Amino acid sequence: MRAKIGCNKKRRRNPMARRRVNTTKIEIIQTATRMFLENGYSTTSIKAIANALDMSTGHLTFYFPTKEHLLAELVDMLCSFQWIQVRQYVDEGESLLMAICLEFTAMAAICEENEVAKDFYLSAYTHPMTLEIIRKNDAQRAKLVFGEYCPDWTQTQYTEAETLISGIEYATMMTTAESAPIDVRIAGALNNIMLIYQVPEDVRERKIRRVLDMEYAVIGQQMLEEFIAYIDETNEQAFEDLLNR
Repeated sequence: MRAKIGCNKKRRRNPMARRRVNTTKIEIIQTATRMFLENGYSTTSIKAIANALDMSTGHLTFYFPTKEHLLAELVDMLCSFQWIQVRQYVDEGESLLMAICLEFTAMAAICEENEVAKDFYLSAYTHPMTLEIIRKNDAQRAKLVFGEYCPDWTQTQYTEAETLISGIEYATMMTTAESAPIDVRIAGALNNIMLIYQVPEDVRERKIRRVLDMEYAVIGQQMLEEFIAYIDETNEQAFEDLLNR
């Protein structure tokens, strides 16, 4: 029997097909992240995202099996943005500890003023996949920020600490009719976070006092605007990088 031609050759991947796959993924991420930030994560369905892209839900879920997978893309960008924000505060003369306090305060203020952004943050802290991303990111930063107060801590201790701290952060953002005013929630959360990391009482008091003296609602609005701009720039850069390969 004559052997089939090329039966022993490895099948070559089509670079154009691979590019189309990557382009489609970026288009889905771009559309989904925009809809999450404009309309809210909870109210945006996979069907709505697919309709906006003029594709079937089956086609979309081939690339991203669940809506949580798309949320994870946005949370990854959030974590990268947070590193940029912290470095920016430090460049402006703030300590790493104060930078973290400002970032958390701004996040709490965003949730107080913007229901759509609040829905995104609470969703990120609720779903296991995205919560794990947040905890890993924050544990990395904690080693830099709090290392001087916890010089003997292991990676496991930082990981355990972030499990507690993510709960504190969620509780601060998740308000009800019975919730304390935002300044009380911010002060309590920052005090408990710094206490977990063994920051001395006098340092905790100074940082909290300074944060509460700031116009944190304005800082929060500015941070949200910068985050949205960062998402747009990141998605556009992903397209450019793909086209330039």
